[in-house]
Amino acid sequence: MFTSSLRNVTKRAISRTMATEVSHRPPLDLHGIHARYANATYIAASKGDMLDTVENELAGIKLTATNSAAFRSFLENPLISRDDKEKGVEDMLKGKVSNVTLNLMMTLAGNARLSEAPKIADTYSQLMKAARGEIEATIISADALTKAQVSAIEAAMKNQVGAGKKVILSAEVDPSILGGLQVQIGDQFLDLSVGSKIDSVSRTVV
Repeated sequence: MFTSSLRNVTKRAISRTMATEVSHRPPLDLHGIHARYANATYIAASKGDMLDTVENELAGIKLTATNSAAFRSFLENPLISRDDKEKGVEDMLKGKVSNVTLNLMMTLAGNARLSEAPKIADTYSQLMKAARGEIEATIISADALTKAQVSAIEAAMKNQVGAGKKVILSAEVDPSILGGLQVQIGDQFLDLSVGSKIDSVSRTVV
């Protein structure tokens, strides 16, 4: 009787643990060096209820690396020892960012991977967008689209991506496509440009 009760309690505890782990799992199945660090950071941030905080902190680190030559050199310089990089990261970030972000940067410093921080920030952002149901789309046109045209395209895309998804639309101008549109939605590309049609006709004639 006691053994049976203990077994049931253990099963329930394991089930709760598994459910908790699933709830913190990254929303995308990404692979590679950047994904490995981003996935671990996502799980830690989710458990600490600070996903958005970490996203903003990593975006700030990436922006600093873009705008500051000195900081970028610190991240990328292989002549700086791992110990010095760990100390530098601690001096710069401790007390200014969450423990999750600090632990990530300290780990990167210890593994001689600080130069990968901006790309890891991008991968983490990709996970966050997926968690929010955001789908990035880019519309390329030969001439600038009006606000009404962009709104119409955005509405049409929303109908295609389904409920619960949010289209994050950006527009670009490329006169070389001559007319029509090129559409990039996630990893899918649709070429409806005049230039593409002309190329197709040219290949047919040849």
